Amino acid sequence: MRFLLVEDNPELSASVVDRLSLDGHAVDAARDLSAAEDYLASTDYDLILLDIMLPDGDGRDFLTRHRRDNRRTPVIVVTARSEISDRVGVLDLGADDYITKPFDFSELQARCRAVLRRHDGNARNEKQVGDASLDLLAGTLSVAGIPKPLRNRELRLAEVFFAAPERIFSKSHLMDRLFSYDEDVSENAIEVYVGRLRKKLEGGNVQIETVRGLGYRLVAEV
Repeated sequence: MRFLLVEDNPELSASVVDRLSLDGHAVDAARDLSAAEDYLASTDYDLILLDIMLPDGDGRDFLTRHRRDNRRTPVIVVTARSEISDRVGVLDLGADDYITKPFDFSELQARCRAVLRRHDGNARNEKQVGDASLDLLAGTLSVAGIPKPLRNRELRLAEVFFAAPERIFSKSHLMDRLFSYDEDVSENAIEVYVGRLRKKLEGGNVQIETVRGLGYRLVAEV
């Protein structure tokens, strides 16, 4: 998944990026609303983590514009304000959730998972294709009943494929989902991760097909 973090505190920003990156997510960090808008103009995000008090404006105004423009990207507001009225206010503006500073990273991770599940229309952490089951919380792939642990980036690649079986994903799209702008990698990295995931899928009726000239897709044999 690709996240946009809008946070002006450099220490907190670096900590959040490091923690979410360890989970295999690609995270771009914006220190103000102007930078956030530039990022949003460049690519799509699966989730936005939004601070309220920023150097060039109020995150609530950003959230209002975000929803007014019919942008559906889920937003978790990160706020130091703990008053009920403040929390109710951001939810009414269109936030999908909020978390109050200071927070525990495990809570942030759980809230991210919950918001993404709701946005996906799936209340469970598990996705099933053929005889393969992906458990996002445990970070495991079960193929024909045999559990196969995944490394973090493999997990995020599997998450993309399992969310839309039969859909063809180009290398550039997969690059966009797996790597942030700060990571200097080539499309060869996608070939490496696809190869690793293919090995994990061996022994079942699900595989990743190469569609020549277009990319890859996850299919289940009938």
